[in-house]
Amino acid sequence: MREYQHKTSEDKNSKKKSNFTLGKAFKTIIWPRRKSVFIGLILIVISRVASLVLPWQSKTLLDEVVPNKDMTKLYEVLWIVGTALLLQAITSFLLTRILSVQAQYVISELRAQVQKKVVSLPIRFFDNTKSGALVSRIMSDVEGVRNLIGTGLVQLIGGTITAVATVVILIRINLWMTLFIFIPVTIFGFVALKAFKYIRPIFRNRGKINAEVKGRLTETLAGVRVIKGFNAEEQENKTFEKGVALLFKNVKKSLTATAVISSSSTFLLGLASLGIMGMGGYFMIQGEISEGDFVSFTLYLGLMIAPIIQMSNIGSQFTEALAGLDRTEELMNMTPEEELGNRTVELNNFKGNLAFKNVSFAYEEGKNVIHNISFEATAGSVIALVGSSGSGKSTIAGLSATFLNPQSGVITIDGKDLSTLKLSSFRKYLGVVLQDEFLFEGTIRDNILFPRPNASEEQLERAVKAGYVNEFTDRFEKGLDTLIGERGVKLSGGQRQRIAIARAILADPKIIILDEATSNLDTESEALIQKSLATLVKDRTTIVIAHRLSTIKKADQILVIESGRIAEQGNHDELVAKKGRYFELYTYQAKI
Repeated sequence: MREYQHKTSEDKNSKKKSNFTLGKAFKTIIWPRRKSVFIGLILIVISRVASLVLPWQSKTLLDEVVPNKDMTKLYEVLWIVGTALLLQAITSFLLTRILSVQAQYVISELRAQVQKKVVSLPIRFFDNTKSGALVSRIMSDVEGVRNLIGTGLVQLIGGTITAVATVVILIRINLWMTLFIFIPVTIFGFVALKAFKYIRPIFRNRGKINAEVKGRLTETLAGVRVIKGFNAEEQENKTFEKGVALLFKNVKKSLTATAVISSSSTFLLGLASLGIMGMGGYFMIQGEISEGDFVSFTLYLGLMIAPIIQMSNIGSQFTEALAGLDRTEELMNMTPEEELGNRTVELNNFKGNLAFKNVSFAYEEGKNVIHNISFEATAGSVIALVGSSGSGKSTIAGLSATFLNPQSGVITIDGKDLSTLKLSSFRKYLGVVLQDEFLFEGTIRDNILFPRPNASEEQLERAVKAGYVNEFTDRFEKGLDTLIGERGVKLSGGQRQRIAIARAILADPKIIILDEATSNLDTESEALIQKSLATLVKDRTTIVIAHRLSTIKKADQILVIESGRIAEQGNHDELVAKKGRYFELYTYQAKI
């Protein structure tokens, strides 16, 4: 049973740990959107200034209006306070409308950028990384940006402005009471800074665990038929429970830290209020401040304390945001496959002459799976790879498709080193049909049109007929517009394979990789597909991995691969005549 690990597989692929600082966030995320942020700052300043009106007018009410029973002044006070409250409401709405919407736009932009980056990474990265974990990193890790570009940032700045302004006013009312406040506030600031430093790695680790849990959940849902087929629901449930338990432990750690911040703020700032009550009472008895001064001081104190508490919450949000951006930065720092090596050569006037020259490859350093492979596939020829499972056939196909890069030796196409070619300039001539072909959720039409969405109806129909897809779609009520479910689950293996071949025919490639393309077919389907494959490979360079040797009798060249080496080489008749390994495989299958 697979166990959850704190260190996920994708971390092994990152070049180095990133540390996304607030300064870097300002430079790359905030500064490019400075106009929106500046408008937000103006609005928050207006809002904060308006919030100072209530305590200011409270002093006027108690010290001037009530003692003098001045009704005219009372109406004036009410009008001023009401206007200030309305102004606060309007600025609050505008802040949300401008900055929150801008923050969501930035999140959507970042998700698109990260997805684009991930898709550009080499195939080997995906072989070592769970798709569900990548989904989590693309969708979840960037969400914290809303606290950087949204109302969180301007509230932090606005809170600072409010705190400074109220401190100045508080000093003017009573210096000693104001100085007393700084003792618990300073202690609280020290506790908060320590807590944030403790929380950041917890948030970072949470992203890893969350990605791992989502990755496993994605696998569980995709493999539900296997799980039920082996009556393994309980086993899978336990595996998932271990993952969510790890996530819970992580959340518990962060909750403990945030609880320390919250409880310390409650106690220390409450202690400040208690001290102000005592000192305020004393100074009122002594006649040094009026009742209006005391009420005003208390309200201003609330205005100073509120943003400090708010800033601690925002600080926690910033910490979580930066932890998520750390992980996003790891992905963005990875090298795209197009930039691995020196891929600068543009491939023009494609003919399709493929050659391997002493090519070796290893998935793990020092453990070659193919050794010094050499062969030539002239334009329009069919090269078949046969051999036992694990002999290296699929690796050769992967190297031919540039999914993998050789450790040594050279692969050329039309005499040009494949490792120097721009991938896009080569792959536009490439078509691939795999043994376990992937279909996208949607209709049969959507899947066939995938390589050429703008193909005409006539071109589509030709591909459908060439792939004998119409043999079963004609029986469907909606024909080509039939929904096939996730990964084509509503279709048989043979039907999925025919759609994949029709898709390759529509793409009209110049070089084709067929990885056991007929292995999932019944006898009737195979007979139909053999006809369509004959059309598909005509005048195209073709690499075929063959499971059934009867399907490759007409291949121009057959390579028998054993233990990563070419054991035999020739056409069907030549290899049968040799009575070697190919002859053994062929006669064995013929008896079956």
